[in-house]
Amino acid sequence: MSQNLVIVESPAKAKTIEKFLGPDYKVLASFGHVRALPSKQGSVDVEHDFEPKYAVLPESKKHIDAIKKEMKGISSLLLATDPDREGEAISWHLLAALGLEGKKKVPFDIKRVVFHEITKDAIVHAVQNPRGISEHLVDAQQARSILDYLVGFTLSPFLWKKIRYGLSAGRVQSVALRLICEREKEIQAFKEQEYWTIGAKLETAKKQGLTAALVEAAGKKLGKFDIPNREVAFGLYEKLGGKGEFPKQEGDEGATPLVVKTPANPEYRVDKVTKSERKRSPSPPFTTSTLQQEAARKLGFSAKKTMSTAQKLYEGIDVGEGAVGLITYMRTDSVALSNVALEDARQLITSLYGKEYALEKPRFFKNKSKNAQEAHEAVRPTYISKTPIEVKKFLTSDQFKLYDLIWKRTVACQMAEALLDQTSVEITAGEGYRFRVAGTVIRFAGFMKLYIEGVDDEEEGKEKEGTLPPLAEGDILKLQQLLPERHFTQPPPRYTEATLVKTLEEYGIGRPSTYASIMNTIIERKYARLDKKRFFPEDVGMVVSDLLTNHFNQYVDYNFTANLEEQLDMVSRGEKQWRPLLHEFWGPFINLLKLKEGEVSKSDLTTEATDEVCPECGKPLVVKLGKFGKFFACTGYPECRYIRPLDKETGEVVEPVVSEEVCDKCGSHMLIKDGRFGKYLACSAYPNCKNIQPLVKPKGTGITCTACGKGELIEKKSRFGKLFYSCNRYPECKFALWDLPVQKPCPKCGNPLLVKKVYKREGEFLKCPKEGCDYQSNKE
Repeated sequence: MSQNLVIVESPAKAKTIEKFLGPDYKVLASFGHVRALPSKQGSVDVEHDFEPKYAVLPESKKHIDAIKKEMKGISSLLLATDPDREGEAISWHLLAALGLEGKKKVPFDIKRVVFHEITKDAIVHAVQNPRGISEHLVDAQQARSILDYLVGFTLSPFLWKKIRYGLSAGRVQSVALRLICEREKEIQAFKEQEYWTIGAKLETAKKQGLTAALVEAAGKKLGKFDIPNREVAFGLYEKLGGKGEFPKQEGDEGATPLVVKTPANPEYRVDKVTKSERKRSPSPPFTTSTLQQEAARKLGFSAKKTMSTAQKLYEGIDVGEGAVGLITYMRTDSVALSNVALEDARQLITSLYGKEYALEKPRFFKNKSKNAQEAHEAVRPTYISKTPIEVKKFLTSDQFKLYDLIWKRTVACQMAEALLDQTSVEITAGEGYRFRVAGTVIRFAGFMKLYIEGVDDEEEGKEKEGTLPPLAEGDILKLQQLLPERHFTQPPPRYTEATLVKTLEEYGIGRPSTYASIMNTIIERKYARLDKKRFFPEDVGMVVSDLLTNHFNQYVDYNFTANLEEQLDMVSRGEKQWRPLLHEFWGPFINLLKLKEGEVSKSDLTTEATDEVCPECGKPLVVKLGKFGKFFACTGYPECRYIRPLDKETGEVVEPVVSEEVCDKCGSHMLIKDGRFGKYLACSAYPNCKNIQPLVKPKGTGITCTACGKGELIEKKSRFGKLFYSCNRYPECKFALWDLPVQKPCPKCGNPLLVKKVYKREGEFLKCPKEGCDYQSNKE
């Protein structure tokens, strides 16, 4: 039996680490958290100083039993959970679940080991340098869990009473939702404003072209809205040498043509040429939040996908020499790199790109995060010498993309600055009129040869810079064409996952490691939806956010939430006690909640009066909030059950579209309507005829159902959009398959059909769907 027992969270990590430590060490997994506050009322005893009543998770009992069994006869127990507050708390909970917490006499040593990468050197060093469990880190995590529990289990029931059952409120989740909803209100309130720009397409004596923008008119520097309309733009067009008809813009259909009657002929002369050198530095190596942002921008990954892929790269992948962690721990706020990593990067840059791309001294970065946590390293490759191309064959497509991103960012941050030659040219066009054009040439690419950070939403009206032909002061340029262009201001863009993460981090709200789960909860609760990778709040999300903002403003205030985060950090540093922190929060919070129980009524939140009357009974119509959004309803309910859908985008009535289909039951026209699962056909004779049909008819396979022998197997979609194949005689026959059926008998059991399976590694093959038969065509 092994003398030393090591506990980690995941079995993948356990397998990798056991290989490094040898036969004297047995490594087991706790499979994540082992104890938690039960999801029910009373799990925190507020009356007794917020005493938590933890319970071992049902699914963890078998893992705890397995660890207890292996503990017999060991000399040391090493707790090697993740190197953050959550990992520290898991180690502490493990001891409690194993019955060891607080015990003075234990027949073996209990040690806490911490590492930030799963490599042999890091693991051996951690085992040789153990420490005790940090009470401060555990207390900070306990305080966070209890705070989240108290908010969730008091505010959520309040939402059930005032809006509807099943809603939830969270300490950080509610603030993220507020950001999304407030942005939507900004967009709804936005009024576009027209403005114009005028460009001049010019040519040098050597027939080289450039396009400059008008920046000064009649001796006055132009502001963004100083050319407000078509008439003003035409006046300038006329003075600057425009000829013929003023160019038409989109939306000018039917407008009176504007024609230049007396063309001007101003001289376009280069007045000033300014040359400067600009240096550009690389971005710091990745933290958790910047990794999520950049993976969203460049790879299109959700925060959840980024973190799950990074977890696999961290825990270990076999790259031809056994499993090894390819990146350091991915939950970190630090931008620091170890001395070993810095030296490895310098050597690799020198060998791949040359000495001029390497730095004489390493580049160090400062943390921008308000609450940078613990002494972590940035997210980086564990072995910088392992290039993405070298490990590509061992990785899945997603793993390769993310590893490639992390590797490039890490190496680029230690490469030389880029040197850019910037040229700004001012051109006069007669007295008082001035154009400007700028150009940038990369003289030395430096880090840009490898990597350039992505951007979120381009700034409106930002000038695009390119290269310029050689120009000297006094050069005369020939006007080729004037380019007047109408613009309209744009509303602020809706949040993407990347910009929401960035905003949360800038405010200091929550921890980057929790952002993925927060955004996932907002989507799962139907508070918002992701459409073209942008957050659109749903009706219920807007109502919940308004309720919390109007009645619990302090607790969804950005600064309050960030300040609470700072206080939790103070607990983790031993500068504040966790129980007094909970007292400070809980007293005012519960008093306000009790006050609002009586003040807020459900009808105020879920019902809006309108000027319309019911076409069936004449009583007033109201807009109500239902499970699937807002709709018109009669106040005469339940005697009158008239309802009408409401367009989510415009707030206007949605009229059903008459289709060409005819009802097969009564002969009336079918209407195209919107339902909870999308569009469908409904009989226009409702309520006399209640026939409904799918808008897109199921596709037949031509294969007879093997269960009933009468129906045909047809292609259908589940409520979550997944394809499946079922008998068209449903509900009389409930036979269904998840995989495409193939009319071919099983050579092993004789079942009349097989199904087609497709896997990345195994490719395409046929399989018998009959239970108990293991036939696969690729294993014949």
